Amino acid sequence: MKRYLRDNGLALAFGALFLASLIGQALAGHADFDSRALAHGAEPISLLDYVTSSDFAVDVAENWQSEYLQFFLYIFATVWLMQRGSPESKPRDRLGAESDRDQLVGRYTKVSSPKWARAGGWRTGVYSHSLGLVMAGLFLLSLLAQSIAGLAAYNASQLSDFGDPVTWLTYLGSADFWNRTLQNWQSEFLAIGSMAVFSVYLRQRGSPESKPVGAPHADTNDGG
Repeated sequence: MKRYLRDNGLALAFGALFLASLIGQALAGHADFDSRALAHGAEPISLLDYVTSSDFAVDVAENWQSEYLQFFLYIFATVWLMQRGSPESKPRDRLGAESDRDQLVGRYTKVSSPKWARAGGWRTGVYSHSLGLVMAGLFLLSLLAQSIAGLAAYNASQLSDFGDPVTWLTYLGSADFWNRTLQNWQSEFLAIGSMAVFSVYLRQRGSPESKPVGAPHADTNDGG
């Protein structure tokens, strides 16, 4: 058990932080929802009713989709784009999809290589892009979930204000949908761009996200 915890510490730690923050969001969101309901003369609801409501679902989904968009774009952007001096970037001479030798596919696979890396054909092609494809898929699923939950929450608000409900397509073009979406996207793009630039000049000793403390600013990651 001790070895398992050590070998999977990063995933376990962030999994625990995710659950703790999700529970905290549910509790805080429930309190805020009930406060607003009472202010409008409505009845408060239970915590279970809140966490199964469209209001909670849309808040969760809009954050998930922006995170998966960030990773999807970053995974693909770093194949072709570089930031000189950043450990998040490949050096200039390795930009692009790289050779079979560099990527250990085809006749360059090892005994311990994944089966689909040795298989060749469409299986190796799919496996070669599997990380980006999964991130893209999770982004699209989260965006779809956000749009459906957001539509339900928006129409509930419309009906409570004696307005007319809208269709899903109409909601996709609404200011409410794009305000929710773009406020998350801009923060993700700012954060990842800042990380790429700050890591050129700043260090965090012992972190794989940082160059060695004494490495020159112009050094770019040579790993792959």
